Parts: sequence; structure tokens; C-alpha cells
Amino acid sequence: MTQNGRPLAVELRGLEKSFGPVHANAGIDLRVEKGSIHAVIGENGAGKSTAMKMLYGIYRPDSGQIFINGAERKWDSPRDAILAGVGMVHQHFMLAEPETALENVLLEGAPSNPALNWIPSMLRPMQRGAARTRLQQLAKNYQLDVDWDARIEDLPVGVQQRIEILKLLYHDASILILDEPTAVLTPQETEQLFANLRKLASEGKTILIITHKLKEVMNLADRVTVFRTGRVVGHREIGETSMEDLAALMVGRKVSLKIATPPEKEAGRAVVELKGLSVRSRQGRELLKNLNITVRAGEVVGIAGVEGNGQSDLLRVLLHPSDYANEIGGELAYFGADASAWDAARVRGSGVGMIPEDRLHEGLLLEWSLTENFLLGLQDRKPFRTPGGFVDHSVLRRKTEEAIREYDVRPASPDAIAGRLSGGNQQKLIIAREFEAKPKFLIAAQPTRGVDVGAIEFIHARIIRARNEGTGVLLVSSELDEVLALSDRVLVMYGGAVVAEFSRGGPEREFDEKRIGLSMGGGH
Repeated sequence: MTQNGRPLAVELRGLEKSFGPVHANAGIDLRVEKGSIHAVIGENGAGKSTAMKMLYGIYRPDSGQIFINGAERKWDSPRDAILAGVGMVHQHFMLAEPETALENVLLEGAPSNPALNWIPSMLRPMQRGAARTRLQQLAKNYQLDVDWDARIEDLPVGVQQRIEILKLLYHDASILILDEPTAVLTPQETEQLFANLRKLASEGKTILIITHKLKEVMNLADRVTVFRTGRVVGHREIGETSMEDLAALMVGRKVSLKIATPPEKEAGRAVVELKGLSVRSRQGRELLKNLNITVRAGEVVGIAGVEGNGQSDLLRVLLHPSDYANEIGGELAYFGADASAWDAARVRGSGVGMIPEDRLHEGLLLEWSLTENFLLGLQDRKPFRTPGGFVDHSVLRRKTEEAIREYDVRPASPDAIAGRLSGGNQQKLIIAREFEAKPKFLIAAQPTRGVDVGAIEFIHARIIRARNEGTGVLLVSSELDEVLALSDRVLVMYGGAVVAEFSRGGPEREFDEKRIGLSMGGGH
């Protein structure tokens, strides 16, 4: 089987998949040329991840066919797909955090001495040395540096992704599926990843990328397939399309890809103040160094920086000050009151909203319904509590249904289980809940991570609306374009300290992206 005179590595014909009443995929047809980079895009819940999980063997199609290198294949499990050369790097990495990088690769098999083939495979001693040598060579070939003896929990997310990719190459995958591969990467790491993917494609590997980032699609892919509401609605050659064309195909309407710069306005009183704030870990390591940060009512203050430079520590201290009572120095105040000993409940009760950077661990109860998750943090507030002190379930359900409609959460059922939603729909539910509380100070950490272009447009508009209505916003995002477009002021964090500050109202009336990028790399 060929396309444009090139052999096909993957062909999907008429794939169908339903989960109860939800028809996730309907008649999916997809052809991917060998040695190409093929993007798969669509709104949250459009069915793109479901189709790729059928290709990888996580789900079995209800009907339809899968062809790999011209031969029809049927998988009983991902193990069958791996043996056929198909590998997948998931959006949320599938790594055992307490184990080392090397052990995580060996968990899926490693070479053993052929002379011991008479011993059952589960009992054969592994040739760790041979495995380490091969992995080190692969890492060198693709400039993917990894400390193979480090535990996963001690490694930044960019290195964890390298391990996932090297794991696929170690197991001789010729078809690599990457789900939102740049969602947790810095711009520098993204550039390195793209260089490696182009090298892999030039060597004959076939790359499928599930993504929302249209700029990356245009810069990286050879061809793109667009999903909407469980169906394929278009295929495009990259040289024959545009970001605007792809966005309209994804959403079914024209979408503005430009973020409207917020008009200048005079900020009000301080909603949060950090003065000389320093924090050490319980082991004595300095996490935050002499931070002086003020966010005022009616302004957006953006935090820029390569991930791992103290942003996550700052977020934890802001939400859980009391957890750091013995390790904190300096001052932390909310709305003019000393908050250094407050617990999370008091912080939230004072009028602080939080869009967490890790929605799975900090934002949702995955086994609970959308209704139950929407109530989190709102259970003691009007109109959700009756005069008798009980939850008003009729009000809760009505409010949840309204939020689902307004924020386009899919599936649009208040009884749906949060853990079964796509990442973008989980994010939209969290954002709907936080805005329902009408916070006086909103901490927005990675607010559009893993969210499609239509939802990004909506979320940005809501953040600016909250700012214009007097909410102070602290925006922490790995998307520099997002920080620059939404913020009145930008602070750059490096090594746990604020190393530079930039203001939209400065002499040049705009941010200096080159100087900000230099500061992010430690040049200041």
C-alpha cells in the first residue's frame, strides 16, 4: 500500500469505538506514510487519543481494520503492538517514580544470555550491562542525556520524556506515537525534541504526534489529520494549509489565534505580598530565595522561567503556607493580613482561587463524578449550602450543568466520571469551578496545558475578564507567548529567585522577548 508513491507504515480503515452511550470514534480512516511526521489534531474529546490507543493496543476496535506496513494486525494488548514495532509515549508518563531510569526500561524486558534460553523468561537473569551500553549509545546518538542511575521522582519532566522515547527506541519501535509531547517541555527542550524527531524520520521511523499546538504542527509535521466529534473531518499537506484553516477545521468555526492584549488600567490594593520570602526544604536545601512579589487587584502578573526553577515551590507555599512554618523566612500576606501560618482551607476561604499545575493530583478526584468535583471548595458557600448546613443538591446539579454548557466540557453529563475525561476537558471543569467561586486572587498555573485552540481562546478571555473586574491574577505558564500576551508585568524566575522584572507599561510599551528569554536561561 502506498500514498504519494511512498509505502504506508500505518493505515486505519473504518475504526469504530464506543464507551457505553459515548461514540468516541466513528469510521476513522487514516493513512500515514513511512518515514513521515504526521500530526493528529482536534478539540478535547474529539477522539484522536482513542484512535491512537487502538493503534497501540490499549483499546480494541468495535469494528474496522488496522494495517501496519501493509499487513492487517489485531492486538490483544499493547505488548502485541510493541512486538510489531509500534510504541507510544503518553501525555502522562508511564514511569515507576521510585525506580531508576535504567530499571524503568528493564521493566519492559532486557536482553538475557542466549545460553540460558532453557530457563523460563521470567526467571532468566538480565544482562544489565548490555542494556546500559545500548541505552547510552542511543542517548548519545540523539543527544538525549539521561542519568540512568537517578530515580524518576528526582528527574525533571523533560528528562522523563527522554526516557520514554529512548525506551521505545530500545525496543526497536519503528512507529512512534507521542501524545502532547511538548506539554511539559521548555522552548529549548521542544527545539531539541523536534530536531530528534526529524532525525528519526530521516532514518525511516514513522512519527505520529497528537497535539493542540498549531504552530508546532506547521513547523514539524509533513501531513496532518483533523478530528472533530469522533470523526475525521480533513487531511492536509502542511504546505497547503495554514494555522487558521486547521483551527477552523478543529472547532467548526473561525477562531482567533491572537490573544487580545489587555488594556492598561490602574491596579488596586495588594492581594498578595511576598517580602524577602525564602524557603528551605526539610533537608535544608534552599528552594526559594528572597522573593519580593506583589500582585494587586486588577492586574495579571506573569511568572516566566524554565520549569524547575522554583515555580512549583512558590505555588505550594502560596497554597499551603502552614506546611512550611519551620522552613519559611520573610513575609507572606494575603489582603494585608499575615498568612505565613495559614493552612490551605484558610487560604482558599479568604478568597484565593487555584488552577493547579497538576490537575490529576491536585485538582480532581478522578473516581468521582463531575458534579462532585465541581463542588470541591464550594461546599461551604452560597448557594450550594442550605440554611440547615447541608449541600443543596438541586442547586449543585443545576450549577454543574450550566458550567458544563458554558465551558463546553465533554461528555456533557454531570454524572460522568472525571477520570474518564480527556485532559483538556478535565482542565475546563477545574477552571469552571474556580471562576464560579469568584476569587479575589487567582493563581493560574499552566491554565491552558493540554487544551485545544477553541478552549484556549475562551480561557484567556475569562482570565482577562476577571482581571478587568478587579481580580488579581498570578499567571505561571511554560508558554512564553501566553505570559507575554496576558500579563501586565512579567517576573522571571531562575534558581528559585526572581532575577528580572518587565512591565508592559515600560518605556518601549511592550515586553522585550529576547531579554526575557536571556533571563530565563540565567543571563541577567
